[in-house]
Order: sequence, then structure tokens, then C-alpha cells
Amino acid sequence: MRRYFSRKLLIYGLTFFVAVTVNWLIPRFMPGDPVASMVARANVAQPEAVEAMRAYYNDLFGFDQPLWQQYVNFWGAMFQGDFGISIWLFPTPVSTVINGAVPYTLGLIVPSVLLSWVVGNRFGAYAARRKLLDNTVLPVGYVLTAMPYMWLAVLLAWALGVIAGLFPVAGGYSFSMRPNWSWTFVLDLLHHWTLPFLSLFLVALGGWAIGMRNMIIYELESDYSNYLSALGAPARLIRRYAFRNAVLPQITGLALQLGVLVAGALVTEIVFAYPGLGSLILKAIQNQDFFLLQGTFLFIVLGVLIANFIIDIVYVVVDPRTRAGMAGAQA
Repeated sequence: MRRYFSRKLLIYGLTFFVAVTVNWLIPRFMPGDPVASMVARANVAQPEAVEAMRAYYNDLFGFDQPLWQQYVNFWGAMFQGDFGISIWLFPTPVSTVINGAVPYTLGLIVPSVLLSWVVGNRFGAYAARRKLLDNTVLPVGYVLTAMPYMWLAVLLAWALGVIAGLFPVAGGYSFSMRPNWSWTFVLDLLHHWTLPFLSLFLVALGGWAIGMRNMIIYELESDYSNYLSALGAPARLIRRYAFRNAVLPQITGLALQLGVLVAGALVTEIVFAYPGLGSLILKAIQNQDFFLLQGTFLFIVLGVLIANFIIDIVYVVVDPRTRAGMAGAQA
């Protein structure tokens, strides 16, 4: 088992290195000059002052150094927990800006991913053995999983927000309130959270339900199910074994789809102007904020890699065949 996880850690380490390198390169291939934008926002008329400000910012951000030196400095600063200073919100550190957005993104992604996976698998398992449910879940599942996240988000905002007036369509909380730990603020926070959550939950729900429904049908028609049925095993026992075997590919699918789900969450945040990492990425692009863009992408890459590693551990725990294979390889 130690060998298995050592190999996994090596793969994740190489993936992290490549992803961070690409993350560093992308902003520098973007058109525009962030220092020129900062100088323009200062609205300084004297040419000497403009040149002095440009020299100061280039020195502060390290843009006056060769690209290879900037790359080395980036890795050194990152391992010290320094992600630079935000160009858009100068002189606020990038880590401070990201820390303010991370709770909103995690509070949106984690419940929607986990609940859609659990509920979708359960609905799919029920649909596989109930014709009435199968005739409703399957078509609805296909419709939901084919919907782009942002399109469903716009539909929900229009139907439940604009037309019905049940939920707000923008922001993480009411503009008239300030964040605090009162129940009034928490309820207002949940009120704004509902529509972004529903848009992520419903799209993912359809895919998991369809996948589990198909896997259950396959498992119930397999040799071991027919053998157990011939021995007179109860149908409930056969379905339990079928569900346990069918859920293993769904765990793998969760790891494979995690990046897509995170990307969908970021787009959904932009649609609802939700104050998470998605909105930060949009602001960073609009303001050519290299450091904020690097910081948000770095957090997303780390989050996805850590989540995939946790899923790998869960897979080993729930699948005895994997543990048996490891024991055989070590022997």
C-alpha cells in the first residue's frame, strides 16, 4: 500500500508542478500591461511622475527582471506563502483577497458535489428496478446533464428570482447588511446561496442518476447476480451487492468529473455575481491582475488535487479487490 500511495504522490507532484508552471505562464501571455493600467488609473499628468511610478511598480512586482528570474522568484515566494500583491486591489495581499472568497466557493461546491452524488446514486438505483421511476428519472436526467451550468443558472435566476421573486439573483448577501454571526445574516446568506447551489446540484444530479441506473442494470444481469438468484438468495441481498459494486465506478467518475464541477461552479458564481473565486478570476482578468489570477488558479489546482487524492484513498478503503491486489503485489 505504501508503494501505491508513493506512486500516486509522485504523479500528483508532477501534475502540480506542470499546472503551477502553466498557471504562471498564462497571465504573461495575456495582452496588455498591468503597470500601464495602474499608472493610468492614478491619472498623473507629469511625464516624470509617470516614469517614476512605472519604475516603482515594475520594481515592486519584479517585472523589470528576466522571465526566468521571475519564475524562480515565484516558486520561492509560493513556498513561503507569499502570493504577491493584488494589482486590482493594490496594496492588498493576494492571500487576503483569496481568503475572503474561499469560504463562499467551498460553501457552494462541497454541498452541491456531495449531495448531487449521494442523491443521484440513490435515485439511479431506485430507477433501475422501478419502471415508473425509470420512465421519469432517465429523461429528466438526460435533460439536466445536457444543460450547461450557466444556462441553467440563468433560467433559475429568471424563473425563481425575477418572475417568482423567491430568491435574490445577485450577491452573496444583501447589500444593506454587513457580515456577522447573527441568525439574520446567516439566513440572508442561505437565501442568496440557494439559486447558485440549485444550478450546480441539478446539473450534476442528472449525470449521477443516469450512471448509477445503467450500472445497477448491468450488475443485476451479471453472472454473480444470476448465481445468487439461482441459489435462492433474497432479492434485497442481490440488490445490495449490485449497489456496492456499481458505486465503485461512480467514485472514479467523481474524481474524473471534479475539475468539470469546479469549473461549473466558477462560471455559476459569475452568473450570480457570487463573491467567490469565480468572481475573483473575472475581476483579475478584467484588471490584468497577474498575481490574483495566479493565486486563485493555484488554490483551485491544489483543491482539485487534494480532493482527487482523498477520493483515491476512499476507493482503496471501499474496494477490497484493490487492497487484495496491493497485498499480492507486495507478496
